[in-house]
Amino acid sequence: MELSLGEMLLIAVAIVVLFGPDKLPQIARDLGQGVRKMRGAMEDVKTEILKETDNPISEIKREIDKVKQAAQDFNPMADLDKQKFIQEDQPKVNMAENDSHEGPVSR
Repeated sequence: MELSLGEMLLIAVAIVVLFGPDKLPQIARDLGQGVRKMRGAMEDVKTEILKETDNPISEIKREIDKVKQAAQDFNPMADLDKQKFIQEDQPKVNMAENDSHEGPVSR
């Protein structure tokens, strides 16, 4: 809402006629205090909105960082190397030569 210069002059003349020139300084002070209070309230609302919108974003960023760290720590090749090492340590048994082995089928 924009006021032109003519509209502002008309409003000023109406205020002077309605309230008189004696009360004009008091009206200006009250109007200034009202504007300051409104600006302060708007700033408080803006701060609260930014706080509320910042919290979920920071939580999401923390979760993303946790997933990234878990992905960096996960090394499937190391797990495969460990399994291969364990299998190499166990002696290989030839089932055809060894009758002592009991498998899933009973004899």
